[in-house]
Amino acid sequence: MNSAPFARPSGRDPSALRQIQFEPGFSKHAEGSCLVSFGDTRVLCTASIEDKVPPFLRGTNRGWVTAEYGMLPRSTHSRMDREASRGKQSGRTHEIQRLIGRSLRMATDLGYLGERQIKIDCDVIQADGGTRTAAISGAWVALYLAGQGLVESGVLKSHPVVTSLAAISCGIWHGVPLLDLDYLEDSDCDADANFVITQSGDLIEVQLTAEKQAIGQETMMSLLALARAGVATIIGEQFKACGIAGLALPVRANPS
Repeated sequence: MNSAPFARPSGRDPSALRQIQFEPGFSKHAEGSCLVSFGDTRVLCTASIEDKVPPFLRGTNRGWVTAEYGMLPRSTHSRMDREASRGKQSGRTHEIQRLIGRSLRMATDLGYLGERQIKIDCDVIQADGGTRTAAISGAWVALYLAGQGLVESGVLKSHPVVTSLAAISCGIWHGVPLLDLDYLEDSDCDADANFVITQSGDLIEVQLTAEKQAIGQETMMSLLALARAGVATIIGEQFKACGIAGLALPVRANPS
């Protein structure tokens, strides 16, 4: 009988995150930007403000937040062609950028934003698992910084971002629930899940796929507990990057 202790490829404990880092203001031209690192996964997130909205929102006095996502040709082990050179985006790219946009709209008071659109661009520089969750977490920082610029310039009286959130991956690897999968774990897991969660622990989105075995309720709840603990740590790092004091977003002043 094999009595060797369980070990992840990275040597981390099952409930341990990779090293998480947010570098705000990474791009000098964007209204908000952040280089986010989840271990060896690195994503550049930028936020651009436009004084216009999509046609379906014109005249509604409501804003919009949308996202684009892409992977650089050598972000992975072998070179991939740029999607622009192929003439179309993959289904995976469409799915991920829609996920990022949905998540960030949940964090924003679109009515208070007015008829402005914030476009988030998430470019994967280096991929080692969890690119979508790193992108969402870094994009929140870029979005917050862009909103802060609107406040500091006097365009808005207080911040349009009203909810803190982050995302993290979890999975079952060799029968053990793990937090924050890297590529070696993600490519060989029994099941994997991506969670988008607010600071209060509320769920915004869950994506779960059983790769080798179905997931029972008890296992699902163990993954959720890991994800909530991981997100709490990530949000703490986001707040440090954004210069947010305390444990919660500031209460927004009456915009009227």
